[in-house]
Amino acid sequence: MDYRQYRRARRLVHECCNYDGGNCIALDDGEECVCVQSISYSLLCRWFRAAVLPLDKELETALLYRLDAKRCAVCGALFRPGSNRAKYCPDCAVTMKRIRAAARKRKQRAKCHALGAEKAL
Repeated sequence: MDYRQYRRARRLVHECCNYDGGNCIALDDGEECVCVQSISYSLLCRWFRAAVLPLDKELETALLYRLDAKRCAVCGALFRPGSNRAKYCPDCAVTMKRIRAAARKRKQRAKCHALGAEKAL
């Protein structure tokens, strides 16, 4: 994990339900224990990986699915493709689908109107 990823994970630590003022409730055995994710550059806590890390999809992909990850052609974010043909992240895929559909319909209407103009002559 590089420094930027560490800082993003550090911000996510506060979203963990076991985090209490810098300490981890899950590791508490009578003495206060510092949250492992807040002081380490590695993902050691299973709860953090399973419940908190999915809140930041790009960070999760960069850390857990490095070999499967692709970059979005529009925004450049890392994402896990659902198929070999995937080119866009889920957010950009919706936008690009609408753009392509509009272009396809525009082309279809232009052909239809062009034919209608010839028949009128």
